Amino acid sequence: MYFKRNISEVIAETNETFPVVLITGPRQVGKSTVFERIKEENRAYVTLDDPQKRALAQSDPALFLQTYEPPVLIDEIQYAPQLFPYIKMFVDRYKQKGMFWITGSQPFQLMAKVSESLAGRVGMLELQGLSQAEKNQSEGAPFLPDSLRQHNRNPYTVNSIYNLILKGSFPELYASRRINRNTFYASYLKTYIERDIRELTNVQDERTFLSFLKVVAARTGQLLNYSDMAKDVGVTEVTIKSWISLLLTSGLVFLLQPYHNNLTNRAIKTPKLHFMDTGLCSYLCGWTSPETLSAGAMSGAIFESYVVGEIIKSYIHNNIQAQFYFYRDKEKQEIDLIIERDNLLYPIEIKRTASPKEDDVKTFRLLNKMSVTTGKGAIVCLYENLLPLNREVLIVPVGYLG
Repeated sequence: MYFKRNISEVIAETNETFPVVLITGPRQVGKSTVFERIKEENRAYVTLDDPQKRALAQSDPALFLQTYEPPVLIDEIQYAPQLFPYIKMFVDRYKQKGMFWITGSQPFQLMAKVSESLAGRVGMLELQGLSQAEKNQSEGAPFLPDSLRQHNRNPYTVNSIYNLILKGSFPELYASRRINRNTFYASYLKTYIERDIRELTNVQDERTFLSFLKVVAARTGQLLNYSDMAKDVGVTEVTIKSWISLLLTSGLVFLLQPYHNNLTNRAIKTPKLHFMDTGLCSYLCGWTSPETLSAGAMSGAIFESYVVGEIIKSYIHNNIQAQFYFYRDKEKQEIDLIIERDNLLYPIEIKRTASPKEDDVKTFRLLNKMSVTTGKGAIVCLYENLLPLNREVLIVPVGYLG
């Protein structure tokens, strides 16, 4: 089963603007699939996962592009960075839009090569796993409290939302009911460590890196603490920082930056870490059912990561720019998420409750003391209906995300 991706229209627009369209993102989120679903009949397809084709691209890039002439879709191009200068020459010679569609799941090396060789010639897009809206086959718009309207959407119960959290967002898990979640994630981690991490770093002990991934997953929704993670994994802080950088650039985690200005001298300046795929996070932490996850110690933190991830995806998949922050001060007063768009700050509280109260959003008043302009706030929770909490804040059911 194919789920229509919201990025499809963005790809079509970018294809009319640039000679090269690049999609990056984690492995197995559907980068090549979304291209294939909209490609023309005359566009060739080649994947550099094929060892023979990869060898040709690496050893004789000119012959490779003669063999697979544009328009062409080249999958996993990070395996052959030798192609980039030749793609540039091709583009500069023929000056046609949409000549090359390329994907890559190792952006830490890929983006440097793209910036160096194809500056001004490439439209760069990002894809994450299926959004909640895409799973429901509905149009997903960038989340903003000001633009939310009533819809006939079935409310999520605790069990139904934690089932989504546990399953995650990789399209393959939704393609067939026969796919075993544990088998999929075990295979995913093996591929990620062996192909991406081992080839690009000096990681010698795969078990240590897997231990690191589990330690990070257990800290989703928490402030980033390199020292604590280093102690738990048994490596240096420098190593932890390097490995966190790998997770960031491969799209597996997101660091939510703290909001502060000249009037927030008591604000904490440490970022908060969120796993972008809560299914992978749950698997790494050993959760096996929505019931145990929703009743466990991580229930609030992983619900927060799920909501933050869905909101971020709603912008990424529409190629819309916004800045995302959280606020916490030394008195532990916190705003879970702040969306900055068009010079307005939108405060978001994320609460695992079906009975939201005014007291849940009292920290929103902190923004009034910072001389900033705010938009409508929201409390995202398990309530059944979209409803005003007060004049400034909406109660937003989690089903309205995306």
